Amino acid sequence: MRRRDFIAGIAGAAAIWPLAARAQLSERTRRVGVFSVLAADDPDSKTGTAAFDQELERLGWSKGRNVHIDYRFATGRPDRYSSLTQELIALKPDVLVVQSTPATAAMQSETHTIPIVFTRVSDPVGSRFIASLAQPGGNITGVTLYEAGIVSKWLAMLKEIAPHLTRVALLANPKAAPFDYFRRAAESAAPSLAIEIVPAPLSADADVERMIEGFAATPNSGLLFLPDANTLSRRDLFVGLAARYRLPAVYALRPFVDAGGLMSYSTDLTEASRLSATYVDRILRGAKPAELPVQAPTKYETVVNLKPAKALGLSVPESLLVRADEVIE
Repeated sequence: MRRRDFIAGIAGAAAIWPLAARAQLSERTRRVGVFSVLAADDPDSKTGTAAFDQELERLGWSKGRNVHIDYRFATGRPDRYSSLTQELIALKPDVLVVQSTPATAAMQSETHTIPIVFTRVSDPVGSRFIASLAQPGGNITGVTLYEAGIVSKWLAMLKEIAPHLTRVALLANPKAAPFDYFRRAAESAAPSLAIEIVPAPLSADADVERMIEGFAATPNSGLLFLPDANTLSRRDLFVGLAARYRLPAVYALRPFVDAGGLMSYSTDLTEASRLSATYVDRILRGAKPAELPVQAPTKYETVVNLKPAKALGLSVPESLLVRADEVIE
């Protein structure tokens, strides 16, 4: 080999090496930790997980190639939130994804440096996760679930399907949902609907049944189940109690209606999973959570289940049927 060709070959290799090194660095496997409050085999978990994975794939993140996703499922047990959070953090993820207000609080208490993307959180400012929706300001951002004003929609739906209603119990576990956030909005909306709001904070299963049985003893009563990770994980119980004590109920989350509940007006939870994936993508590409405004859901759906309506002797108004995105026969 001529000396000139040899030197040119070395120079070319030297020029190519940094490009190859940068490509290898950019393609290093990133790690994402995902915390779900539900069980892995819960239908809602399966749908949300599939939507999240598919959106990341669409955005260029393929499991087994350039991203590894660690899932942890609390199976409806708040006592596991802290330990599961610590497990995920020990894996040194590039970003964490978390579902619900109490699980986000558990994660916030464990790290102020790892980026966190939350979903299904209704009052992130009041919960002190962020400074403001437009400028989160710390290591946390995400996708909100509801603004408080949506309570008036839920109450109006109950009054529409059961015009005789005069009392509505607000049910949620205050440790799992911003109970007062929704209660204040409900009490503001109630007079125009001639409804009395009865706060009904939940705790153990036994307390729940006694509470609902006692509430049902007064005629013209109904139930509003606020968004709550704990009630969601036990939705079969609550739907069954509403049916047993013949109480019309509206639910803040669609899975309750899929489990046999009367009706819901809900954000599209699948869309929320996809939106959270878009923020994970941006963070993995260098964006800071502090600079990513909290996203609000854009898709809502009304679902009505005719079977429990018939069992309760309720005639579903045509106006409600027309508005419904889905009617379950």
